Amino acid sequence: MKILVTGAAGFIGSHLSERLADLGHAVIGLDCFTDYYARSLKELNAAEVRKKGVPILELDLAEDDLAEAVSGAEIVYHLAGQPGISSTTPFDIYLKNNIVATARLVEAVYRLSTLKCFVNIATSSIYGLFATDSEEAPPKPTSHYGVTKLAAEQTALSYWRDKRMPACSLRIFSVYGERERPEKLYPKLIQCILDDQPFPLFEGSEKHSRSFTYVGDVVDGMVAVLARMEACRGEIINIGSDIEITTGDGIRIVEKILGRKARLAIQPKRSGDQLRTRASIDKARRLLGYSPKTRPEDGLRAEVEWFAKRVYGKS
Repeated sequence: MKILVTGAAGFIGSHLSERLADLGHAVIGLDCFTDYYARSLKELNAAEVRKKGVPILELDLAEDDLAEAVSGAEIVYHLAGQPGISSTTPFDIYLKNNIVATARLVEAVYRLSTLKCFVNIATSSIYGLFATDSEEAPPKPTSHYGVTKLAAEQTALSYWRDKRMPACSLRIFSVYGERERPEKLYPKLIQCILDDQPFPLFEGSEKHSRSFTYVGDVVDGMVAVLARMEACRGEIINIGSDIEITTGDGIRIVEKILGRKARLAIQPKRSGDQLRTRASIDKARRLLGYSPKTRPEDGLRAEVEWFAKRVYGKS
């Protein structure tokens, strides 16, 4: 099938693009290469994706003409967006890159005669401080990120309800692994330990409980949609691990892998941060046959090894 992946040079999008290409699909990547973090890191991802024969078009979903890029697409995986819970990112950036970008993409594809499914990639941040319920729970986002990703999700699903554009939304939970963004917990922690520098930790966050989910398991869930498209249309589906560990547990696992202790530098609490996530994945198991398998110890070892080999000292 011809598959368009937005955000194809990003953390999860690059892994998804490679997997789809390995499965024999004709994949086209799209990425804006924003300056949210160093472009050089995205270029490393893009180079790996291109090795699989996947072209990556540099386009801004919120501003550029998308007609040629989406032409003939049978499946669209929409991962592009403004990530993260950041006090320094203004709301206008979330508005543009999450809501406006999604609205323009949906408008560009919904009339395609070839379209079989629009797969929106959403987030557990939609649930709010406690993301432990099923997909039927009312959303209570506590951050600009969560609010705008909820709006993006509902924009895609509104086209299913009103125009019968085949669409679904996958809410993903605390993804980690190779190519993870540099401002996230584990890359920052690994960097600080290797450099023997203080690791900034938000006050109380060591007790936060998370459904840390390995990127390979998340990609498994995304790809599973291809075989179950009719069952997924109009649905919201959680994709994550139903095993919880605390942030403190994760830090200790990385310390053990590296054989060194982190020097913690406690920072003020971060507004909008989730206190607990545990993916309720009964629906994913039922509709997609989804079953995450990677233990935190194994996934984090893979991330540490990747970071030391491919990133550390290179950017």
